Amino acid sequence: MEQKAVQLDRETFSCPICLDLLKDPVTTPCGHSYCKNCINDHWDTEHEKRIYSCPQCRKSFTPRPELLINTMLAALVEQLKKTGLQAAPADLCCAGAEDVACDVCTGRKLRAVKSCLQCLASYCEKHLQPHYESAALKKHKLVEPSEKLQENICSRHDEVMKMFCRTDQQCICYLCSVDEHKGHDTVSAAAERTERQRELEGSRHNIQQRIQDREEDVKLLQQEVEAINGSADKAVEHSEKIFTQLIRLMEERRSDVKQQVRSQQETEVSRVKELQEKLEQEITELKRKDAELKKLSHTEDHNQFLHNYPSLSALSESTHSSSINIRPLNYFEDVTAAVSELRDKLQDVLRDTWTNISLTVTQVDVLLSLPEPKTRADFLRYSCEITLDPNTANTYLLLSERNRKATVTSQEQSYPDHPDRFTGWLQVLSRESLTGRCYWEVERRGGVGVAVAYKNISRAGSSEECRFGLNEKSWMLYHNRNSYIFWYNKVQTPVSGPRSSRVGVYLDHSAGILSFYSVSDTMTLLHRVQTTFTQPLCAGLRFYGFYLHSNSAEFCELK
Repeated sequence: MEQKAVQLDRETFSCPICLDLLKDPVTTPCGHSYCKNCINDHWDTEHEKRIYSCPQCRKSFTPRPELLINTMLAALVEQLKKTGLQAAPADLCCAGAEDVACDVCTGRKLRAVKSCLQCLASYCEKHLQPHYESAALKKHKLVEPSEKLQENICSRHDEVMKMFCRTDQQCICYLCSVDEHKGHDTVSAAAERTERQRELEGSRHNIQQRIQDREEDVKLLQQEVEAINGSADKAVEHSEKIFTQLIRLMEERRSDVKQQVRSQQETEVSRVKELQEKLEQEITELKRKDAELKKLSHTEDHNQFLHNYPSLSALSESTHSSSINIRPLNYFEDVTAAVSELRDKLQDVLRDTWTNISLTVTQVDVLLSLPEPKTRADFLRYSCEITLDPNTANTYLLLSERNRKATVTSQEQSYPDHPDRFTGWLQVLSRESLTGRCYWEVERRGGVGVAVAYKNISRAGSSEECRFGLNEKSWMLYHNRNSYIFWYNKVQTPVSGPRSSRVGVYLDHSAGILSFYSVSDTMTLLHRVQTTFTQPLCAGLRFYGFYLHSNSAEFCELK
């Protein structure tokens, strides 16, 4: 009990800044006591702001208070020193080389337990207490200790960057939003984090679904290996029984058949196992990607999340986007039939001419493409959220509805210069790169072309290389009030079908399928492309007429 009381006395008369017994104790107007040198050093760092605050309660004073020695407190401290309590023992929580140090501690720095995104400072357990006790400080956002707090400060205005400019895709402060980013699409960093978090969860869902699909594919491939091996074994067994009846004249032929069956068996098993290994590698990579996204989703610092998210959100193209579908095969049964026939006709064959045995080995067709969806519910299984990239939009296109809608406008928009921007045509591309199976719908008004294009399509000027449908890098279905026309590489194809304000687009990148549908109560196929896509695609919109300001198109939210 006595030791506990002495310890309490030592803590009571310790400086909150250096954590040692008070030296020349002074008391601020708010009632807190510090070493004279400690509080003066602290206020010297605040000299430029002309506002001096208490490190404990954060109460501010203007002008700088004059500090006098607290004689009664000084006498009590001297009395404690005479009892042998010179200073606080070495703290086991001192900051190490890999720790974040407390920004308030002077001298020996303690390890920070939290960082404050409002104060932009890190605190040890003792100096963090005001954030739990002060009503004003309780509203501050505390996160795990971070050494990157200064990255949250605007280098131009020296203010906390609490906003996000969607036009330029960067974090900004409030002054930036009314200065160089005036007129841009700006939201709070927290709101942008929420939206990106939803995208992240969608990516994780897609990854987990792909993992499940690939694991099912691996199981089917394993069954295929077993079926090939079983069929080959039976063919060899039956051939052995038949060839033993042909004595010496058939020994050579028997060996030939056996060798060919085994060789083909090895080839087919090797092909299937190679595919199996690729799928297992993809599963491993997807699980690693999922773990990285999961770790990113728990990051509490919005800016760090937004900084790291673009490099982690993109998914690599699937090794095989279609599920494995094995059709019933006869494998090596044809070999058995051919040898049986030879046995029955051997006497005649030996008398006349030797008939070569043809080994007909059915090719193992592992990767059969899944049939194209038929109903809208089937298509919605592959629905993806499409957003427009402001950096690609022509300056006479106004983006709205969280960059899902584009409208022709008579007033030129103040978009910043960007090499990705279409300068000669009223066009815009999506932010997302599309691979695998994707489906989206566009609600349009007026003359609008619904397109897909490679990212490396030309952008500057009014040449045909920039215009959707007039080159080898883009495909477009144009829809006005009277007709549909499909454009590719300068060739236009009239398309018939029911008129609808909504167009559905289905893409199977690996299979090279691009289909356009008229969507109303039912879905009607308008045009289908079968080709080979060599790069990821982007969804696009093209508008006709600079003076048709009512023309608009919006990517629909599909549920």
